[in-house]
Amino acid sequence: MILPEIALKKGRQVVGHNIQSWAKQSKVCRGSLDSDIRCYGTERGLATQLREELAKEHVKDLSKQQKAKKEARAIDKDFFMSVLGSSATKREARSYLQRFTPSKDSQLKPKFVDTKPVRGNEVNLGGLYGPTAVEQSPQFIQQPDRIAKLPVESQLHIALVKLRAPQTLDDETLTGIGRTLSQLGRLGLISVVVLDCNVEATPVSGRQSREPDWRQLETAQANRLVAAIDGSGEADARLVDNVIGISESPGAPAYAQTKTHITLRKLLMTPLRRGIIPVIPSVGYTDVSQTAVPVDASDIVLALTKELAGIPSALLPDEDPNDTRDRLRALREEVSLDRLIILDPLGGVPALDRPNGYHVFLNMEQEFEPAKEQLQKVLQENEEEMSLGSESIKRKVTDLAMGNPFSKFAETEFGVAGRSVDAGSLPEIRSKSKTDTWHHLQNLQLVRSVLAMLPPSSSALLTTPEEAANSGKDVPFQAARVGTRRQRNPLIHNLLTDKPVFSSSLPVGRLGPQVVVTEPVSPAESITPTTFAKHGISVTIFPDPRISPWEPPMPGKSHLTLTDSQIDLPRLVHLIEDSFGRKLDVEDYLKRVDGRIAGVIIAGEYEGGALLTWETPPGVEDDGSPESRARMVPYLDKFAVLKRAQGSGGVADLIFKAMVRDCFPDGCVWRSRRNNPVNKWYFERSRGTWKLPGTGWAMFWTTPELSMDKQLFLDYEGVCRGIEPSWADNKAVLD
Repeated sequence: MILPEIALKKGRQVVGHNIQSWAKQSKVCRGSLDSDIRCYGTERGLATQLREELAKEHVKDLSKQQKAKKEARAIDKDFFMSVLGSSATKREARSYLQRFTPSKDSQLKPKFVDTKPVRGNEVNLGGLYGPTAVEQSPQFIQQPDRIAKLPVESQLHIALVKLRAPQTLDDETLTGIGRTLSQLGRLGLISVVVLDCNVEATPVSGRQSREPDWRQLETAQANRLVAAIDGSGEADARLVDNVIGISESPGAPAYAQTKTHITLRKLLMTPLRRGIIPVIPSVGYTDVSQTAVPVDASDIVLALTKELAGIPSALLPDEDPNDTRDRLRALREEVSLDRLIILDPLGGVPALDRPNGYHVFLNMEQEFEPAKEQLQKVLQENEEEMSLGSESIKRKVTDLAMGNPFSKFAETEFGVAGRSVDAGSLPEIRSKSKTDTWHHLQNLQLVRSVLAMLPPSSSALLTTPEEAANSGKDVPFQAARVGTRRQRNPLIHNLLTDKPVFSSSLPVGRLGPQVVVTEPVSPAESITPTTFAKHGISVTIFPDPRISPWEPPMPGKSHLTLTDSQIDLPRLVHLIEDSFGRKLDVEDYLKRVDGRIAGVIIAGEYEGGALLTWETPPGVEDDGSPESRARMVPYLDKFAVLKRAQGSGGVADLIFKAMVRDCFPDGCVWRSRRNNPVNKWYFERSRGTWKLPGTGWAMFWTTPELSMDKQLFLDYEGVCRGIEPSWADNKAVLD
């Protein structure tokens, strides 16, 4: 009875409280009546007030929604204009979609299979229960014993980005970089950014000298970039400064054979899985004392490459080999490291023998060693100049700045362009040149080391922060030029096309101005200091023009034939037939080119090739005399690329570049059907073209100033008219 009485007492108190509250509300309503506000009851007045407040909130929400939609539309417009400005072809777009579209397996839901429970851990119950009773009894488990199909997550496509000297960039440039990285994420390529604030790096024994407050500098610049990415409104970023470990002694743990390593993979992968861009400063922590120490940014990039590529620093001591294989396979299937992006104020890899001053495309298989030797030579020459007199250095630098058409490279390397050099500034110029060349050499070596650990489909891009911040703005119209057009962002263009902004085989005159100009030049026309690098393929040239230049055949001297042991004739014939889609009359072709072959260029394992011959113009007797040999025309007889390699990998560019720069630098000639779709590609790379009257052929040549020599032009035309095709279908007459 006690409990009901307590409940009755409490109930009365609650009812009394409710009556008092109702009385207070009535007084409020009566007060509003005294204030000449019409109120016909408490409920109606409160409802009216509530409706007004809800209406105001609804208007505010609509305003916020409209504002958010406008901002989203602006972001989408900027994004899609950047994408469309990259001018991806249908083939390139199809290739991009194949690489970055999640597979159907990633969308499968897990399926469960009813299986008998695993009895490996059963308890011995004696004869109390039979085995049938145990198997048929209910089991309380959280998960099925066996899963037939595990959920497969889509593979992450990742780009490693190294940003050097961010403290020298203004907020606008850094904001542009953040916007570009966000757009790459929307296109399916999430970035991992490594900051390199060590502007005091010197080429002296590779030592790194840093300011006393280096850690505060690294953290501040990382926060700047995080804010720039977050401000884009398209992606989020996070400062991750606790994943880099440093081995303190040779007796380091087994998992850390290298000095710089990743301590915990999960700290890196968690934000990536959520679409968050990790920003990593050049800070590491020692394994034992957990002391913060400065780390070279290149070492961090290499450690990240090994981790993301699934390359173990060392094997676990007691792990089963099968488990090791499965674990490494799972790591490699989780991540695809597609790009290495180096944003350096110096831009791409310089090339002193190129009028534009930079390598447009680096085929690392073929061009790494020459590029490295060239930079080392520049570095050595700079050291030698340190011992020369001031006047000698002043004269050399001034001549380079004033007379060299590579003014852009001169400005980068020496800090001067089109101006005289003061003797007092020579030590600073020498130091800057040496340091810049050393940075170029380090970037080149980093690209080589990273690509060596990745599959051939991966690539590297080196450009300036200003180019990376380019969001595709319109440039003003200028008379006598191409007019208004959008700039291409090299990072987005490279992602969509897997190619550089400009083709490496294009003549430099097609890329932009080669000399110092006084009038303003549209940025869209200027040459971007960007280098695109791939592991690439080998290019073999028979005979090697570095040993002896290609010359017209001489009587009594041995010459190259297609039946030579160093040439695989069946594979060469297959290459030609696959590229042209026609059967070759091999016997007739060998008979026609025998004794006339100038050389053969082979790309990779016969993925592409070119066959060039020496042809005698009509009316010239082919007797081997000096006069006859002087009139022989270098002719591109066959230019072929396998269909599966067309439009990708830069195979055609590699062959054409080898032909015009190594084999025939003074020019050659070829012909093509007028309706050949490849003619646009030929037209962009030739010095001139001519539709042969009365024929279905178009003639192309790479010879400089051919129009100044009438006889040479007529010889070219005569050769192109007189060549007889050697196809098995005997279709000599063109469609």
